[in-house]
Amino acid sequence: MPLPSTERLLLGPGPSPVSPRVTRALAAPSRSHLDPEMVPLLDDIRERLARVFRAGEGAATLAVSGTGTAAMETAIANVTEPGRRALVVVTGYFGERLVTMLGRYGATVERVDGEWGRAIDPARVSEALSRGRFDIVAVVHAETSTGVCNPLDAIARLAREHDALTLVDAVTSLGAMPLEIGAWGVDVCYSCSQKGLGAPSGLSPVTFSARALDRLVACRSFYFDLNLLLDFWVRRKDHHTISAPLVYALDAALAEVEEEGLDARWQRHASVHESFVRALDGLGLSLLPPPGERLWSLNAVRVPDGVEEAAVRKRLLDRQNIEIGAGLGPLAGRIWRIGLMGSGATLENVSRLSDALAEALAGAGQPVR
Repeated sequence: MPLPSTERLLLGPGPSPVSPRVTRALAAPSRSHLDPEMVPLLDDIRERLARVFRAGEGAATLAVSGTGTAAMETAIANVTEPGRRALVVVTGYFGERLVTMLGRYGATVERVDGEWGRAIDPARVSEALSRGRFDIVAVVHAETSTGVCNPLDAIARLAREHDALTLVDAVTSLGAMPLEIGAWGVDVCYSCSQKGLGAPSGLSPVTFSARALDRLVACRSFYFDLNLLLDFWVRRKDHHTISAPLVYALDAALAEVEEEGLDARWQRHASVHESFVRALDGLGLSLLPPPGERLWSLNAVRVPDGVEEAAVRKRLLDRQNIEIGAGLGPLAGRIWRIGLMGSGATLENVSRLSDALAEALAGAGQPVR
């Protein structure tokens, strides 16, 4: 079968567009996972990722071979065992995934459920923590299913006050939203390469604080065992065959992040998001979360009454070569998930998408202003 030959604008929940520089890096001559020329690249990636996470002193940071779910399982598998108690904030689909995976690794799980489309009130987390002892407090910082940003700094502070580890999903926030792992006292955090960082999928960042490293369990997974991964990343022992092209691409993407400056990159995402919100208003559309609780990188756009959301997505794909995402769970058919992140967070993409949405909505029989 022929490979894809047409450029497609990826504005769904991920992956995000890849810059020409990162694309060129993928084509560099391949090397084995233990080649001497790989060593400085792996060291460079660890150091750059620690800075992007803004990890604290003594943290262990690396990239797991696999998508964000691989980093998620690495985070959970190394601090969870039967008998450990976990409090999980659930405000969407990926909060539910935390519940499932923590349970599979033997944790006794208690939930703090919030409305899909709203950020959790930290007071509810505080009240739940006051009812018993917990080893882990888990939360999705950027809930990709709802476009909501949860108040991570407040939740991490509460967990620290109760001597619990904070375990955080930052899959859609790393590189796109303010994230201060060290300053906020987050202990374990995982993400992915294909969203805010602007690399292809396949290598997923994870970081463990010094406090988390002191509380590691005997990991039941060989592939996701943090000590074995550190053997490879730091001590150069064989563990698995990492993909050289993905290493090149992630290193190039992280170089772009640092050349732009992390604070400037956050501001770019904020400005593009605000521009998109104004454009949506011009089309008579709105976002699911209220102002102040919205992600900048992922926009949950309400589907107007009477519009078949799948038909609009198909029209965008077929006529404009633009991909956006559908809703998940109880939001299926009710929202579109539109990502403006990494190198895809540009005013040009806002303009192109706005025009395309206007055409697709008109084609679906929805009048636009």
